[in-house]
Amino acid sequence: MAMISRRKQRYPVSPPLWQYLYHFDRMREIPQVYDDLFHFSGSIPYEDPTGKETLWLTVFYEPQHMAELRPKLTEIYTELKVGGATERHDHLLVDRIDFGEFGNSRPFRIRITNLDNDNSDYFYVKHADASRIYGLELEHILSPSRINYLVKGNTLIEEHIAGVPGDVYQHEHMKRKGLNKVRIAKEFTKFNERCFIRLLGDMRSVNYVVEITPDFEEVQYRVRPIDFDQQSYQGKGKIYLAYHFDSNRTVTRLAFEVLNRRAIEQYVAEEHAQMTRRAKVESGRLKALLGVMQREELAPREHVVQLSKDLAKYHHTDIFRDCRTMGELTAAHITHMLDL
Repeated sequence: MAMISRRKQRYPVSPPLWQYLYHFDRMREIPQVYDDLFHFSGSIPYEDPTGKETLWLTVFYEPQHMAELRPKLTEIYTELKVGGATERHDHLLVDRIDFGEFGNSRPFRIRITNLDNDNSDYFYVKHADASRIYGLELEHILSPSRINYLVKGNTLIEEHIAGVPGDVYQHEHMKRKGLNKVRIAKEFTKFNERCFIRLLGDMRSVNYVVEITPDFEEVQYRVRPIDFDQQSYQGKGKIYLAYHFDSNRTVTRLAFEVLNRRAIEQYVAEEHAQMTRRAKVESGRLKALLGVMQREELAPREHVVQLSKDLAKYHHTDIFRDCRTMGELTAAHITHMLDL
């Protein structure tokens, strides 16, 4: 089912949100390079390690422009990783710059290589959109993973989230012998619930990764979103349930095959309890974020009306009836589902 067919409208970062970002140390004095990165002189399709073309384009710049970009990008990387504790970046090389024309955020992926040990790392440069920032903050507060990002002007810097892309995992890893089917089904169930509770939509298989961690006897999995464009934006309630997307059909079928209703209810209850604990630990921060979010316009009015009706039908309650913004719906939904 193709449930999302158009680019999401961008929403500016409001003064109250800037104040929130400043208070919680997300706003930093970094170079605003997003617009500068569009001045590339050429591009070629980026091929993955197997030689298959991807949707990314590797872009090239005139030598003079690249000489101006390099110190800015290494300065951003240093600020992201060590808080700008060092002023020397001579050992850091901007190895490659990729551009994603396909995404709502039209991101740039920067590959940084440490010349001292040939180790490479990545970060992303995106347009600072309010919806995306709310998505990053809610992930940081309510998920089991921390999120590292910086904002300045129209430039949003995001740390790379390592893992196997969801589509690759379903196509390749789920066919391997020794797969712990119950554990991956359990994690996908909990991931689906996390996204629904905080209303993060569009979790198609290309928008999340699977972290694989060997344990002393078995393998542990964690599913993490990597795209936060669709935080509290779409009107259809199904958009916020990952198992409704056709690209997740393989793992969805697996979950229903290996988990009975009682097991699913247990894992859902576990996720609710864990999210409730996180929300209480970060109650001041969550309250501040939702307080700003509720006053903002983050989606067309018709989306708010439709989602209010869909959530009311799903939960059999009228508590969403008076919500006028996506922020109010998000706050009401989190409060209702986590019993805060």
